[in-house]
Amino acid sequence: MVPFIIGDGQTVLGFRLVGVEGRVASGRDDALAALNEALDNREIGLIVIPERLAAEIRDEIDARLADAGFPLILEVADAAGPMPGRPGIEDIVRKAVGVSL
Repeated sequence: MVPFIIGDGQTVLGFRLVGVEGRVASGRDDALAALNEALDNREIGLIVIPERLAAEIRDEIDARLADAGFPLILEVADAAGPMPGRPGIEDIVRKAVGVSL
């Protein structure tokens, strides 16, 4: 299984430098098309998407996570930093497994 990045040009370029393929998306329509492309590819096991871009297609991401849960969709902070009000990785791990880092 391979990872796939959906994001702005700089984010996608950064991931490509370490061998991760991806697609540049600048808005809702681009992000949704990239998400569907990634979901159609059976080789992709992880989709990485910046939080702000994921927020634009929140309904589709949430529906996908509730429906199948695979591939895994990982939301990450972009160059502007984490979105206010979003839980950090420590909070997510604590909620998921009950262990504090």
